[in-house]
Amino acid sequence: MKATGLPVLALASFPNTPSGAPYYCERLETHVVRFPHVNAAHAHDFYLLLYVTAGTGTHTVDLVAYDLRPGSVFFLAPGQVHRWQLTPDTRGFVVFFSADFYLFRYPGAGLYAYPFFGSAHPPVLYLPAAETKIQPLFQRLLDEYTAPHANQADVFRSYLHLVLELATRHYPASPAAEAEASLALQQIRQFGALLNEHYRTRRSVRDYAELLHLTANHLNALCRRVLNKTASALIHERVITEARRLLSHSALSVAQVGYELGFEDSSYFVRYFRKYAGTTPEAFRQQR
Repeated sequence: MKATGLPVLALASFPNTPSGAPYYCERLETHVVRFPHVNAAHAHDFYLLLYVTAGTGTHTVDLVAYDLRPGSVFFLAPGQVHRWQLTPDTRGFVVFFSADFYLFRYPGAGLYAYPFFGSAHPPVLYLPAAETKIQPLFQRLLDEYTAPHANQADVFRSYLHLVLELATRHYPASPAAEAEASLALQQIRQFGALLNEHYRTRRSVRDYAELLHLTANHLNALCRRVLNKTASALIHERVITEARRLLSHSALSVAQVGYELGFEDSSYFVRYFRKYAGTTPEAFRQQR
């Protein structure tokens, strides 16, 4: 049976893109209403920018939860898993673009070298709510996207380039203490990436510690310090999250869901789910 992981959304998942354009821009409040499935955990095969102008909430990226507030700008690279919880008054802009779209005009080294798309820095900037350089560019991106012209792609790409270049100015060289914090965050994000790849077959802290070239004790201490959770708790949460998704959004039987998640014994899957979710798979499905 083919394994089913978290959704990896493509630009084609958002049908309002004009003529299949490799870029997209919309007001955040409109986007979340039009595509409610984006509120659940998922990844993309494209780059994502999110600028928040009003409201509050949390934005979880690769296991790490970040405050979401006016002036926050998030940068996600392809493959990163994220989900958000937004208050009803949240407002802002969301922008998608493919690597090919950007690289058509600008060198690849620049795209891949931006600090916010790497694992050594947090994927968010917290700018003053009234800053006047980057926010107006998001409005220009939206205006350009919604008023098509013959050279729309070139102009959109130019505004996008300006956003990324101006954002880079907010990432000065880190002092030693910040470098240490960046290393811890980088290791946590690597753990999150490995967890998304292997959660069906690897469920021990030792497995992931070996992949990260750490000891199990060090990985647990790292998770406690950064996330206030043990590594084993994060492993179980990842499995249960996927189990809940499959139970909610698929017609698979409980035994088939367990098989998708690497449980050969369906009764063991039921016991595992009850232990970490607090209810049985069937009871959870009936509550939906």
